[in-house]
Amino acid sequence: MTEPVLKLSDVHVQHRINGSKLLQKDTVYALTGADLSLHAGETVGVVGESGCGKSTLAKTIVGLQKPTMGEISFRGRSLWAMTNAERRTEFGRNVGMIFQDPSTALNRRMAVSDILRDPLVVHKVGDTASREARVRELMDLVGLPTSAADALPTQLSGGQRQRVAIARALALGPAVLVADEPTSALDVSVRAQILNLLLDLKKEFNLAMLFISHDIQTVRRMSDRMVTMYLGRIVEEAPAEAVPGSVRHPYTEALLSATPSLIEDIEPITLDGPVPSAVRPPSGCPFRTRCWRATEACAVEMPPAVRFLEIPTHTARCFHPLDVGEALVGSGAAV
Repeated sequence: MTEPVLKLSDVHVQHRINGSKLLQKDTVYALTGADLSLHAGETVGVVGESGCGKSTLAKTIVGLQKPTMGEISFRGRSLWAMTNAERRTEFGRNVGMIFQDPSTALNRRMAVSDILRDPLVVHKVGDTASREARVRELMDLVGLPTSAADALPTQLSGGQRQRVAIARALALGPAVLVADEPTSALDVSVRAQILNLLLDLKKEFNLAMLFISHDIQTVRRMSDRMVTMYLGRIVEEAPAEAVPGSVRHPYTEALLSATPSLIEDIEPITLDGPVPSAVRPPSGCPFRTRCWRATEACAVEMPPAVRFLEIPTHTARCFHPLDVGEALVGSGAAV
């Protein structure tokens, strides 16, 4: 495989917030030890419960959130070692983000043509004529009628607003596209259209795309690789084609079991207890307090990444993965 367009190495994001006691500060562990790579023409899907760190991961990737520790590299260069000007021109122009709710992501007072023209103006791309041509090209690309150019976002349907948001994210011809729950605010009848559009755009422009959703079946459909997050940690990474048959982490299995099926009789796995606090995460494996396979060893340390013989690119952080007899531990020594 070619070198990744963007790579995260042991990335941590921590926030300081007001504590329960006067003058006390608590630390929120929003992202812990994240290792992830994005390649051109590949979609990496991220799934997990609300509050698991998906949006923090997205903001970190697009440069909206500076890591507390760890490194992010873009085309081999450390992102936060760049100057502000370099980060704005070399990275900012090469990454686009589609936010969850187009109603709040778009300026209600700007016409669609102005919204799409704005990134070109900010980054000083082209002249007036070429910018107008680019606006028309973007509208055609995402299937917006020319009549929508002068419309305000409030005059458009939810699906049309999300198409505007996608067009804006593509305005500068990015290498990386981050889609954070891009269909969760849309009607079911519109979701398939937007998902198909994203698939077509990824192929046409060879985009490296991060697709985030709480819907594991949608992530399976959209992705080449699938990442499962829990309490700020990546706990499993697998080729999408390996899911559900080769799932190894109990949490991913629980997410899949909660998805209704018209073909198979699936019995949901009940997870006892609430999701632990990101301020005071459990010792060892963060999932151990709700895991039916947990033992005392799970409380001692975070499990190392486990690789599997039949799919070497499949990893899971679990001391007791499903079908553990087929696994390789750590960097590759056989069990």
